[in-house]
Amino acid sequence: MMPFAGGIEANANATLLFSFVAAVIYAFALDMPPKWTRTAAKTLAVALLAALAAMQGGPLLLVAALALSAAGDAFLSRDGEKAFLGGLASFLAGHIAYIALFLQAGGGLRLLSAEFWRGAIALAMAAFSIVMLAALWRRVGPQLRVPVAVYVLAILAMGISALTTSNRWVIAGAVLFIASDGLLAAERFLLAAISPHRLWMRYAVWVLYYAAQLSITLGFLLGIAG
Repeated sequence: MMPFAGGIEANANATLLFSFVAAVIYAFALDMPPKWTRTAAKTLAVALLAALAAMQGGPLLLVAALALSAAGDAFLSRDGEKAFLGGLASFLAGHIAYIALFLQAGGGLRLLSAEFWRGAIALAMAAFSIVMLAALWRRVGPQLRVPVAVYVLAILAMGISALTTSNRWVIAGAVLFIASDGLLAAERFLLAAISPHRLWMRYAVWVLYYAAQLSITLGFLLGIAG
């Protein structure tokens, strides 16, 4: 059963399916040397979610956040510090778009104290961000410390702003996004180059990240609340 009306032949369902196929293709190519085909698969997975959001009349901020994330994927599929910084900047802009979207759709920060579970998750996010930032601060070069710190604060703000919505798919997506970024940072900066954990962490990063974007997208487009 497809999530949108019209069956698999409908443009929305076909776009969603192609996005999922691109995500699976990238997963199989994940441990291969960087190539443009691998970049295309990684970029298309989320770019097609942006196209789906536009096609279904989703919020402009959702389309922008997904498009910026796809640009970040394109950068991060390549090697080198310039590509990393390009990815960081793209995702930072994407998180800012998500923050604006969630605050626009949400009921305000007062909800964090009105319901215990929201406040508890917000505190867990804050604690995780502080620990991660402290660990990264000692391991990244001086030129990366400020960009990394700004990014960590942005993704924390994204997570907390998601908690102000009534859409639990959006909240789940934000939590998955933070988990994915935490694993990515650990794999890139905290693990030894020859660590046997690198491979499974790369797969986990991608699965969590794509699930996060998919959950947020469908949460908005299908109007899933509670």
